[in-house]
Order: sequence, then structure tokens, then C-alpha cells
Amino acid sequence: MSEKDVGGVVVREFDAERDCYGVEMVERRCEVGPSGKMSLFTDLMGDPVCRVRHSPAFLMLVAEMGEEKEIVGLIRGCIKTVTCGEKLSRNGKNAAENNVPLPIYTKLAYILGLRVSPSHRRMGIGLKLVSRMEDWFRDKGAEYSYMATDKDNEASVNLFTDRCGYAKFRTPSILVQPVFAHRVRIPSRVNIFRLSPSEAENLYRRRFSTTEFFPRDIDSVLNNNLSLGTFLAVSSSQSFPGLDQFLANPPESWAVLSIWNSKEVFRLEVRGASRFKKGLAKTSRFVDRVFQCLRIPSVPELFRPFGLHFLYGLGGEGPDSVSLTRALCGFAHNMAKESGCGVVATEVACCEPLRLGIPHWKRLSCAEDLWCMKRLGEDYSDGALGDWTKSLPGPSIFVDPREF
Repeated sequence: MSEKDVGGVVVREFDAERDCYGVEMVERRCEVGPSGKMSLFTDLMGDPVCRVRHSPAFLMLVAEMGEEKEIVGLIRGCIKTVTCGEKLSRNGKNAAENNVPLPIYTKLAYILGLRVSPSHRRMGIGLKLVSRMEDWFRDKGAEYSYMATDKDNEASVNLFTDRCGYAKFRTPSILVQPVFAHRVRIPSRVNIFRLSPSEAENLYRRRFSTTEFFPRDIDSVLNNNLSLGTFLAVSSSQSFPGLDQFLANPPESWAVLSIWNSKEVFRLEVRGASRFKKGLAKTSRFVDRVFQCLRIPSVPELFRPFGLHFLYGLGGEGPDSVSLTRALCGFAHNMAKESGCGVVATEVACCEPLRLGIPHWKRLSCAEDLWCMKRLGEDYSDGALGDWTKSLPGPSIFVDPREF
């Protein structure tokens, strides 16, 4: 993408050979969190595009000013094809094949990592970065664009909703659980099986392809080297006879989730905590370590860089699906402990039925993340769906780990 000078600001494509230091400085000046409170710093481990490079198509832009060409802003974007609704099949060979929900796909763009240096805000730089990124989205045929932000981030919300034409769309929850010094006990009444990537793909396409935001290239996600596996939980009285038989005659209750190794992509660090809070956290870890038999919850070392595992593709059915989900989350916690992670996180719809089975700490979680969406053009035909931005939320969403 060629350079463009707009009002003294040059917006151009990121150049890894000359921009890494400038981008890092902007990131450090833009710690996430309300003023005066603890903030969350994200360390991209020297690779500014690592959070989007696993997507089918991605771009990073920077904004620079002055004779010294100081980088004062940046933005990342990616594009993929996802489910935006469903329709009923009318071409089945028999009655059983009719009225089967089929996914409606759309080409969706995602904006993340918009940053503007505090000293250069209120100059229209954020708007220029968003506009240039949207131009690229349209050139690539994207039909919708969305972004996620903290609902209390007034500057970000106002930029996108008031100036860029985005509408508030979904309010999922980010649920975060610390990784304790002790392992979580998995109930003996639960059997957990690991699925191969091909089995996991088959299960997700058969059971979850009509879930909102389901990625059409789920095979690329599951076969990515950052995907640590997909795990299926059933009661101890059940075995796993193979996926075909499982799908043909599933047990009364089951649950599934996949694990993504975000630790290899970025590290997080909580900054701005008082000495008192740090002291309480250190004391909780000491007590937890000394008296592991008591299984006292502790606060991990979050005030230095730490990694996380992200849980995605959560789903299940049956009266015991919540308890089976809780067992899977415990299993994921133990994997994260072995990998040296500080937390396990996931993101689910606010009315997700399995939410009760996902352990989390409210202090570390976000009850209402805000997703805003914009239709990029009126010339696109969405068939039976209409305008996705005006659709009502469903009970579940499929959160792509490549974008977390």
C-alpha cells in the first residue's frame, strides 16, 4: 500500500526493517486501562504483526509525522470468511435432509491494535488510520468490519460509533482464571479424550458451523502450530467409539473445547498496582505453595510478563454439559500450569449456556466487552440474512483465537 500524506500525517504500510522500534514506543505509551487505575501492557515479543499474521489476509499501517518521521500511531487489520446467519436446506433427497440449518457466510474484516500516542491525540490520526484500513478492506471484498473495545473506553467508542459509522453489536464476556500453584482435580466421573485435528474439524463443522462468527477456515485454525489440541468430555460410563459413531449417536451429555497457545504470540503484564496489592498477591502465592493440601486460591505473578492459554470452540449438549465444561476447563488449567502460563482465558456470548461451567475471577475478567460493527457497502447481497449489523444476538458466538 502506497504512502499517503493527509494533513501532515503520512499513513503507510508497516515496514519491519525500520518501524519496529517506533511501534514499540507507541505501544508502551498506550497501556490499556483507565487513567489512574491498573493498566495491562501487551508485549508482542518483537513481532508487531504477530497478532494478525495467522489470519488469511492481514495488514498493519503506521502514521508518522515531522521531518524525523516519528511514528505516532498504528493499526492492524485482518480479513476472513465467517458465519453471519443460517438458512434452511431445501434440496435434501428426503424429508430428513430438509429443514437442516446451513450457514450463511460473509467476508468479515477485523480492526485491532489501534494506537495513537497520547501526545498526538485529538488530531484526527485515529480516524485517518481507520479510514485507510477500511479502504484496504473494501479492496479485498470485505462486506463488514468490526472491532472490540472496553465499553468504558469512551475515546475509542466515540471514534468508532460517532465518527466512523460503527454500531454497537455484541457484548461478550472475557473470562479469566489465574493458574494456581496446585493442579485442578478432574472428577473421576469424567472421561476426557483428545481429538485429532481432522476429527475436531468434522465435529465443529457438523455441530457449530451455524454459530455466529464461526470461521470457514476452521481447519487452518485447528492445524496451526499454536493450537494445542481439541478435547472432548463425556461421563465416565461413556467411551469414544470414533467420531462418526459419536456424531451418529452422541451421548446424552458431552462438552468440547480447544486450546490456543497465546503465550507464543504475546505476553501480558499488569502495571500500576500498589505495593499493598502486590504484597497481598505474593502472600497468597506463598500460602498456596506451603499449604497446597488446602488448595487455597492464589494470585499468580501478574506484575511481570506472563503468558496465557486461550480456550475457544466451547460447546456441548445435555443436562451435564455444564459440569463437563468445568472439567475441561480444569484440564486446560493443568496444561497451562505445565506450560508456565499465568492465566487461562476465554470469551463467550453474554448469554452462553455453558458460561456457568467456566471458572473465572471477576477481578481479572471483563463482564461486557463491546464489539462494534459496520457494513462496508450497500451493494452486497446477503440473501435471507439482510443486514447483519441489525440482527439479534444468538446464545453463542465462536471466538477466533487468532484475533484475541
